[in-house]
Amino acid sequence: MKFTTTMIHQGEEPDYGRSGDVIHPIHLSTTFARVDPEKPTGGFEYTRTSNPTRILFESKVAAAEKGKYGLAFSSGLAAETNVIASLLERGSRIIAHDDLYGGTSRLFEKVFSKFGITYEKVNLKDPSNLSSVRGKYNMVWFETPSNPLLGIIDIKEISSIAHENGALVVVDNTFATPALQNPLELGADIVLHSTTKYINGHSDSLGGALVLNREDLFEKLVFHQNAIGAVMSPFDSYLSARGLKTLELRMEAHSRNAMEIARFLRDHEKVEKVYYPGLEDHEGYNVAKAQMRKFGGMLSFRYRGDVKVFLKRLRYFLLAESLGGIESLIEVPYYMTHASLKEEDRRKLGIDEKLIRVSVGIENIEDLLEDLQNSL
Repeated sequence: MKFTTTMIHQGEEPDYGRSGDVIHPIHLSTTFARVDPEKPTGGFEYTRTSNPTRILFESKVAAAEKGKYGLAFSSGLAAETNVIASLLERGSRIIAHDDLYGGTSRLFEKVFSKFGITYEKVNLKDPSNLSSVRGKYNMVWFETPSNPLLGIIDIKEISSIAHENGALVVVDNTFATPALQNPLELGADIVLHSTTKYINGHSDSLGGALVLNREDLFEKLVFHQNAIGAVMSPFDSYLSARGLKTLELRMEAHSRNAMEIARFLRDHEKVEKVYYPGLEDHEGYNVAKAQMRKFGGMLSFRYRGDVKVFLKRLRYFLLAESLGGIESLIEVPYYMTHASLKEEDRRKLGIDEKLIRVSVGIENIEDLLEDLQNSL
């Protein structure tokens, strides 16, 4: 089956022996009765450990990423925490791309550093920088496209170099989504998602997910999923599974609108620079074209004027953190999503008061362009 067909039908086979539900029901029960004290009924005993609705979503997200195993968590950061807690030990070293979601950097620097896990930033847009890293490292971690500068990283090349050094590769695929890019097929070991974003797609559910193929890694991750307990709720599992059914259709609209807006902004005199991998002058355009099916709905740009005045004039672009919903959102990473980074680190990357990040929604493109034109 093709992507959307799979997402609609995966795990949704009607139970003809009972109700014949076309849509899988939400199982809100926290515990499950059994007849035999030695054996759970239907394999379920307690919702933290396993729940039918969460299992449904996990099977869908695994199929979406063309992986064998899916795991769902209460947030993207909970999924990240599970990866590190499950697979790394004291003395482990993470090599991460220097342009990274602020919350991930905070997790590395201010939480896991306390447990003897070190974190080093490297510009992975140039694979030779990873080849130049000295000493042993255990994990390579990156987003592509990256947040907020939309950097593109060659998944296949970086994975090859990392595996030669015995390291695992974790790819945050939140911006691209499984509808546009599948890192496991390009050599990654684990794919990470903040399902809060595009997978849910409606800004009304918090969650995270991991997808992988290796059974040995899965056994460690699923053990810690239960032991730590930061699991996705049944209702969020239902919302996320529903979101996957329309993901491909939404990403087509997000990508189409973002491309038009990127071209519009690139040609506007008040815009200094546009960061969007679908533009041919983007430094990562060729790699993005090779590993992505479309270029997604995220872009950033540098504004020459008064950013705060520009933002106040907008009507349809809502000033808010997060991304990936059907509505268009706009934010200033310096003050908002990346405020937890050190001042010097933000400015070194080019994350300053003039950088604006846009999550382009699926509204009518004429309305969005008119809104931007009026504000500019």
